[in-house]
Order: sequence, then C-alpha cells, then structure tokens
Amino acid sequence: MTMVEAIYKDSFGPYRGNSFVEALPDVFEPEEVVRKLKGSVDFHASDTQAGSAVRGHLIAQLMNQFFQPINRHIDLEKKISIMIREGYIGRNPKDGSLNTRLQNGYERLMTGNDDAIRFPSTISTARSLAFIGCSGSGKTTTLNKILSTYPQVINHTQFNFIQIVYLKIDCPHDGSLKSLCLHFFRAIDQALDSNYEDKYTRKNQGIDNLLNLMRQISNLHAIGLLVIDEIQHLSVNKSGGAEKMLNFFVTLVNTVGLPVVMVGTPKARYIFEGDFRSARRGAGFGSIFWEQMPYEANRITQDGRVIKSEWNIFTNHLWKYQWLRKADLKLSDDIQNCWYDLSQGILDIVVKLFVLAQLRAIDSGLERITIKVLQTTYEDDLRPIHPMIEALRSGRADRIAQFSDLIIPDIDKKLLTLQTQLQQNKNEFDDIAEYQGHEISIRLHRMLVDMGYSSKLLVPIVTRAIQNSPEATIQSLMPTILKWLNDTESEAQPKVQNKKLKPLKAKYTSQDLWHTLDTEDLRFQFTQKNEENVFYDHLKKSTGLIFDINDWLPRVS
Repeated sequence: MTMVEAIYKDSFGPYRGNSFVEALPDVFEPEEVVRKLKGSVDFHASDTQAGSAVRGHLIAQLMNQFFQPINRHIDLEKKISIMIREGYIGRNPKDGSLNTRLQNGYERLMTGNDDAIRFPSTISTARSLAFIGCSGSGKTTTLNKILSTYPQVINHTQFNFIQIVYLKIDCPHDGSLKSLCLHFFRAIDQALDSNYEDKYTRKNQGIDNLLNLMRQISNLHAIGLLVIDEIQHLSVNKSGGAEKMLNFFVTLVNTVGLPVVMVGTPKARYIFEGDFRSARRGAGFGSIFWEQMPYEANRITQDGRVIKSEWNIFTNHLWKYQWLRKADLKLSDDIQNCWYDLSQGILDIVVKLFVLAQLRAIDSGLERITIKVLQTTYEDDLRPIHPMIEALRSGRADRIAQFSDLIIPDIDKKLLTLQTQLQQNKNEFDDIAEYQGHEISIRLHRMLVDMGYSSKLLVPIVTRAIQNSPEATIQSLMPTILKWLNDTESEAQPKVQNKKLKPLKAKYTSQDLWHTLDTEDLRFQFTQKNEENVFYDHLKKSTGLIFDINDWLPRVS
C-alpha cells in the first residue's frame, strides 16, 4: 500500500472547503499535462555506435517508454480531472454530506431496499463517461498515465479517514456482475492492504448483497473515480440482462455519488444503446470514441504560420529515436505516407512497426529505415493484423467492427527472435565488456567512433584518461583525449618521400553488400527499387538524385 498524508491547499469555486478536493494535486494547464504525460526514453546519440544486441534492447524500450501526448490525451485528462473533483462536491466530510451517504448506504444494506434512506440525501454531483476505442488506440495506457498523476490513497489524520482517489478494475472474462464485484473488492485490498475479498467471498453472498456492499465501501473510502476497463467482456446474459447491468452503473453514479468511467472496444456499444435511455445513462459526461489518428497535412494560417497535424507531430517525434548508424535525420513524405498506410494511424501499430523495422535494419546491415524495410516488416512480422488494416483502409464500419479487439499475439515472439539474431553477431566490438560497464568510458568511446575515430589505441587512451581523472566529466575529458589521439596519429604518419605515388585502386563492393552503402549511392538505391520498376523511375519518384528539367522550366518561367 502506498499512502500519502493529506496536505491541504485552498481550492476555488464549489471545491473550496472540501478536504477531499483540497488534498489533491493542483489542476493542470495543458502545457503541464503534456509535460507530465510525456514518456521518458533513454536516448543518447552516441548509442548508435553500440553493438547490435545492446541497440536491440534500447530500441525495444520504445514500446513501453514512448508516449507523445496529443489533443485527445489532453481532453481526456481534463474530463478525468473534473469528474474526480465534481464527484466530491456531494461527499464533503465537513458539511455532513459524506455521513449522510454513509448512513443511507447502511440503511439500504440492512433492509435490502435500494430506495431506503435514513436522512434526506444530497443530490449526486458525480458523472459517468463512456470511453470507447478500438484496441491499440492507447485507451488503457493513457488512463494509467493520467491516474498516475494522482496519489491513489490519501490519509486524512484529522478525520481519521482514508481516501481512495481512484480505483481501476478490469471487467472479468466470464462477464458476470458477481465477478466484477469480486474484482472490485480485490482492487480495494491491493490499495489498502485489507481483506474485503476474503471476507465477502466466504459467505457466498448473493449478487444484490454484493452490489450493496460495493456501494457502501465506495462511500466508506470516498473513492473519487471508478474506472472499469474491458467493459465489452460484460455479458448481458450472465449479468441478468442489460437493464440490470445499466441500473447497477446508474446507481453507483446517482445514489452513491461515485463517478464511473466505462472503457471498452466498439463491441461494448450495446451497453449504451437501446430503448431504455441507456445512451443518456452512459453519457453523463458525454461519450468519447477514439478512432485511429487521421492522416492530415499541415495547415498554414493566414499570417504564414505552419500548424502541424497530429500525425506529423507524433511521427516526427518518434522518428528521432533511431539507434541506426545511417539513419536519415529528416522523415521524408514518402516514408511517412507508407508508414500511415501500413498502420492506418493505430498508435500501437505505428510504434511496433517502427521498433521492428529498426531491428530488421540492424540485422540486415542496412542501418536505416526505408519504404522497403517498412513493407517487409509489415508483411513478415505483422501478418496477423492484415485483415484489420484492410478493413480500416476500406472505411466500412461493418468491416472495422469485426476487428475492434485488435491484438498482435506474436509481437513479443518477433522481438525476441530479432534480438536473438542480433546477439548472434559475435564479431562486433563489445564496449560494455571492454570497459566493464563504466558508463562514462562507454559513452566517450561511442562518441569518438561516431566522430570517425577507429584507432586500435582508442580503448587504451580512453582508459588512461579515466584513470588519470576518475572524477572528471565527459566534457572535460574529451579535449584531452582528442589531443592524445591527434598526437598519436601524427607520430604514426610515415615520412613522405619524393617517390611517385601509385594511383589508388577503387574500392570494390560486392553486390550483396550494396544495401549497406550510403543513401546517395546509386548502388544502394538500386537495392531499394521494386523488381517491376524501372530504375530511373525509382530515382525520379523516390529520391532527389534526378533533376527533372521538364518540371523545373514551367516553375521558373
């Protein structure tokens, strides 16, 4: 259990004087939301010179560490912030409204009557939110990041009260309301180190009694927000019908005063549709439906400012995290178009395709991402999602609905396979072993290699510099090391004699290594064209190596 002591700050408006609200963090402005939600990727440019196996691990971190907030994330954070705070207006420990709800809840628990009250109750200020989106759109990841900006448990010593700010549970796979209640008690136990699950499952409680207990405990610990994820698993048949299921959620919001966020794929829409006002019940704070990120061009305002589209912001930021030795600094329009076509803007696929493409680029020796690498990765590593991508390309809602629970079952296996292939390259220099894991030595070595130094004296010179100044920084060590390297190279230069120099022979590169050459090399470009394409057409369409005079003349005349 992680609990913090309440520290109260004066709040504003209807929140003023409510201890549950005044113990929460400040309301965040959009810029602060971006800063708090943004992922932290461990990236150093010098790591492009690390061994293949090391780079494989560094690339894989993107799947969990990369998170670039966009407008939809900021909008969701704002809604969550309002829901938590407004829900506490009707449950204030200072004005008696919390005690009233606790007493009325006890009355309902003892009588078994959902409408029983002991004292006139205050009007609920809680809201509900239906949050729908296909798998891979980032629903769960975003919610977890937003909730992590709050302490989950706060101890109010002056009230002898423990407040649970939020509780997140996954809907059980068997789809029953009884299992949902047990998941609720388990989540409470994990937050408070209590034993509610054991206490209430032993007595073989009926579903109605479990629901009443769940409501009472929600007030007993002043839960600020209940998030129910994977709501599409909830079964109408096993829950006693859709009406009973929805009445349960409505009671939590209206009677208990507990804000509820219901999260699911489009398959959960049936819960909020029908003839019994379910749409209104499930949309106390509106419904959010996250579709794939649209492919949009940048906008140019009347005063000439460029407003980048979310797709361009997201991919340009992700493009920076490449551990490839010949990576292109600028993301080209052609690669961006291909990237979208193969991912259809599903954020999870966008990142996974980028990760797998980098691993393939290292394994093949290409050391850069090209259209051909993206296409090969998609065809070989992401085959299970092809039907989903085809459905998204079609734009037909009926086809898309069939694949709303998109998963990539073999992604971990693919990562392990590619990383194993990278580790099998035994001929690479292992700087981590050579410097026994000393981070400054490793970074110095990689930076020097990146600058073009590949002398056999690199290791002894770096080691000597560290031994002479063990507390020095990279910035202070670098000038000394460069001087030693330059002095060593000057001494090693043979004396020039007045002999006729032999002409240099052109370096021969076999065709099976053309894909490792520089991007501007025509031999490299030849490896990137499709077999059915004419080489000239490939150069003209996909590179800037062909000067098209027929296109240029009309524009300059």
